[in-house]
Formats: sequence, structure tokens, C-alpha cells
Amino acid sequence: MLLKRLGWALFTILFVVILNFFLFRILPGDPARQGIRDPRLSLETINAIRVRFGLDKPVINCFETLNPIKIGSCGVNPLDTQFFIYVGNLLKGDMGTSFYYNRPVEEVLGERLWNTILLIGAGQILAILLGVIFGLFAAWKVRTALDYTALISGLVAWSLPTFWLAIILLFWGTNMGLPIGGKATPGMSSYPFMDQLGDLFQHLFLPTLAYTIIYMGEYMLIMRSSLLDVLAEDYIMAAKAKGLSTFQILKDHALKNSMLPLVTIIAINLGFTVAGVIQIETVFSWPGLGGAIFESVGRKDYPLLQGAFLLIAICVILANLIADLTYSYLDPRVQVD
Repeated sequence: MLLKRLGWALFTILFVVILNFFLFRILPGDPARQGIRDPRLSLETINAIRVRFGLDKPVINCFETLNPIKIGSCGVNPLDTQFFIYVGNLLKGDMGTSFYYNRPVEEVLGERLWNTILLIGAGQILAILLGVIFGLFAAWKVRTALDYTALISGLVAWSLPTFWLAIILLFWGTNMGLPIGGKATPGMSSYPFMDQLGDLFQHLFLPTLAYTIIYMGEYMLIMRSSLLDVLAEDYIMAAKAKGLSTFQILKDHALKNSMLPLVTIIAINLGFTVAGVIQIETVFSWPGLGGAIFESVGRKDYPLLQGAFLLIAICVILANLIADLTYSYLDPRVQVD
């Protein structure tokens, strides 16, 4: 079963690679001219740019190159086409060269990815902990003031538009004297390490708070609903009849079974929020992967967008694979050999 799931994951990644390649080849316009917006570019310069980035070659055998100026023809060596060169470079860890930065895509994304992981990691940990705790107490104290407060708060937090909440926190942070943009204060690199770390936490506070609020509401509502279903089971009544304490019932009998739906949502969110933080990173000028995608759209930097989309797709696929494997630990009825 494990090998089968790994095989499907690899097949899905291969499909994404193919789709991702052709997606940016069918977009209108000349990548060489749009990637470097300068009306003074001569025809010779544009052709040199095409050669520099490999745009002079056919997309795939028996397909003409999609550039307005016809270069290449049917019948060329299939290995000397854009598609097979792209796949071959991917196998070597080469995602291409960014039009805007004129640097390898993996280097640009690598720098931005760690900033996004820092933001997502802090936000997800807080959202999961708070969502599980509040959802647990809301389900245990169902139809009480605590439950109603948690339910309303969760619905409000879940329904808030991400960009709107980020802008509100931006104004609030301005009044509180908190950093409202970037990752570090200019010139902070010359200060001691602990001062740099404190400055990083201050810059991380507002975007992490926005991220936590949005996902905490979702996790709390799902945890509450799942736990209510579990608490209605006969074995929970039997545990109460044995005289077990509330803490023992929740820890040993209810919590693991109620975590299954939450694991699915967390795994999916971990994959999609690599792209979903675009709005938060844009509002707070956080130098992460989402900000890089937003900037690349305006710059027509197709290699960087292509690499970012591939990275996001791989994150989603791996997150779902991890969720499948986690099921066997939480629920013995789900066996992964």
C-alpha cells in the first residue's frame, strides 16, 4: 500500500511538471520582450535574449516555437527542444534562470522559501494548538456560554477576508509602534545576535497573528464538530461509567479519534498556504514565496512563476501523502503496509 501511494505521488508530480511547462508556453505575448520591458530593445537584442534563455528552440518536437519570430522547425532532435531540456535540467535540480533577477530560479526561491516556512511554521503551530484547545473545551462544554462564544468567534475568524484582516492589523500595529513591513530593521545586521532575533520576532508578530487568526477559527470549528461526534459514541459512555476522569477520557479515548478530520485539513493547508500567504506577505512586505509570486506576475518572470508553481504543487502532494501515512498512527483501522 505504501509503495502504491508513493507511486501515485510520483505520477502526480510528473503530471504537474508537464502541465506546468505547457501552461506558461500558451500564454499570449513574447516572453523575451515582456520579461524585459524596454521599448528600446532592438530585434537583434531580443533574439539574443531568446538564445540566452533557450527560447529560440522548439517547444517540443514537431511544434513550432511559440515566439512571434519563427525560429526552429519540425523534425529537430527531440532532446534539443525546450520540453526535454527543461525536464533534464529539473532532474539535475536546475529550474531555469529568472528573467528579472538573471539568477537561477532555485536560488531565488530558496531564499524566499525559508522566510515563508518561518511564517507558516509559527502561524500553523499557534493555530493548531489554539484551535485544538478551544475546540476541545467548546465540545466538552457544549451548549454553554463558552461553547457559544467559541462557535461565534470561530465563524467570524474563518470568514474574515485575509487581506482585510491584514490591513486592519497593519493599522493597529502602526498605532502600537510595531514594525509593519519587511523582515528586519535596516542596519540591524551590525547588532548582536539576540538583538537581531528580537527584531525578527517583532517583524514576524503581525503577519503571524493574521495567519493564526484565519486558520485558528477553521481548526477550532472542525475540532469541535469532530469531537462532538466522538463524545456521542458508546465507548465514551462506557469510559464515563468506569469512573474515568474528564482528562483521561479526552486524552485516551476521544482526542485521537477526533483528530482524523483535522489531520486532513492541516495537511492540505500546509501545502496550499505556501501560496495562500501571498496576501499576508504582500500587505506586510514580507520577503517570502508569496511576495515573489506576486512580483513575478507583474514582471512577466515566467521561469520564476513556473518554478514557484511546481514547488507549491510538490508541497501539496507531499502534505497529502504525509496525511495518509499519519492515519495509520492515529487510527489502527487504517493500515499502511
